[in-house]
Amino acid sequence: MRGPHNILRLIRTGATLERTGAMDVVLEAFNAPKRLRFAARLLGWPFKWLGLKGDPSLPPATRALTALGPAYIKFGQILSTRPDIVGVALSEQLKYLQDKLPPFPTATAKAMIEAELEKPLPSIFSEFSEPIAAASIAQVHRARLVETGEDVAVKVLRPGIERAFRKDIDAFYFAAWVIEVIAPFSRRLRPVDVITHFEGVVMDELDFRIESSSAAEFAANTAKDAGFQVPKPYWFLSGRTMMTLGWAEGIGLNDLALIDAGGHDRRVLAARVLQLFLNHALRDGFFHADMHQGNLKIAANGDIIAYDFGIMGRIYEYTRRVYAEILYGFIGKNYRRVAEVHFEAGYVPPDRDIDEFARALRAVGEPIFGMDASRISMARLLAYLFEVTERFGMETRTELILLQRTMVVVEGVARSLDPHINIWEVARPIVESYIRKSIGPQAVLRDLVETVRILSRFGPRLPALVEGQLIKLGNQPRQPMKTTRRIHWLWLALLPLAAFCLGLIAAQLL
Repeated sequence: MRGPHNILRLIRTGATLERTGAMDVVLEAFNAPKRLRFAARLLGWPFKWLGLKGDPSLPPATRALTALGPAYIKFGQILSTRPDIVGVALSEQLKYLQDKLPPFPTATAKAMIEAELEKPLPSIFSEFSEPIAAASIAQVHRARLVETGEDVAVKVLRPGIERAFRKDIDAFYFAAWVIEVIAPFSRRLRPVDVITHFEGVVMDELDFRIESSSAAEFAANTAKDAGFQVPKPYWFLSGRTMMTLGWAEGIGLNDLALIDAGGHDRRVLAARVLQLFLNHALRDGFFHADMHQGNLKIAANGDIIAYDFGIMGRIYEYTRRVYAEILYGFIGKNYRRVAEVHFEAGYVPPDRDIDEFARALRAVGEPIFGMDASRISMARLLAYLFEVTERFGMETRTELILLQRTMVVVEGVARSLDPHINIWEVARPIVESYIRKSIGPQAVLRDLVETVRILSRFGPRLPALVEGQLIKLGNQPRQPMKTTRRIHWLWLALLPLAAFCLGLIAAQLL
């Protein structure tokens, strides 16, 4: 991790930004302070000859990121959805990264498919197009099945991509380690853990068997969602390096002119994107975690079509309830409850002042309500949130990284469709519905019943467990001082038996 090749990699990053002309664009977009500008130029300019040239036909920022590799491209894809943070100019440059990257040869794709499926391609597909979209991980071809004549989308992994990603991730680990060493205050953000999480996500994305499984699960979960489509995978025509999905035609969500020409209401679409994401995250605990415009299209009937299931997020019931209560507290302006939830979940150290934390949260939330979203600077809001979390010693929650990142991306997508959208007003009905179903009296009763049912599964093992404990206690030397402890152990052994009986009763009643 700390080898000279990683130092060289980071230096080459700065040099590439300088050589392609992207350094000024990036520093200006982030409104970097003078000291940071000086340090960045110092890193890049002396080693400019080490920088990569990239494709001169591309805009500077896009040119730099495509030259640097797939991990940098992924980062650029996220930033492309946030014109309010990086500025309109840089955001427009980065949109190229979503699905218009240079493709690799079709002959290479065909060879990879034949190797994966162990069949000649003409025996599978009667037609096979040139690439219709190319992104950082893979490219997509349109094809027609020999057996049924159906049109399908065939996704093929970029050759050598895994090795390229590992090089980038290795350099990111080194950068995270350097940040922790030279800036100890950053350790609460756990940069190394963040990179570890990112590595796990990326490695899953490079295996299309996992993506096929995710697509199937996501399609099943969302089958009844109005205005939403998920192409289903063809398992027998998918493998590690390629996958086949049903064909779904639509207008790219980043093509606003065509969306308007098709008569689609952008305000409705913006609200639907945000509400669908919240429904999937809260209701299902399984959500599309790469919802940039390149992965979303609009069908002729107005449905939103989701593509690319390589990055999916999963959050479990307790975390979903915490997340919902935090959102609900903000929506209802109950900042005291939001603060309490943070403390109850262990997000804030218990030695901090809860009232002071609630006041800080109020300063974050109040400016949002009753204000046109176009007047809210998310860059400033996020900067203030960072100050708040630093002051109260909150650590980065790795299990929420994907959820938080996706929320940022989804909001950016929604805002690109409707610049005046108010995320809190749109989120309110979804969060309130989840709260009613998952945190009210019915939810408590459901949790108790589920707990009893889980305990009842141990019923067949209870006699042996109790007998084993009794034999163990009976074989111990008699020590009067330990009599009470033995009785406690006996009661603990009998408690599951009582739970089992309750479970049987509950099963009959329910």
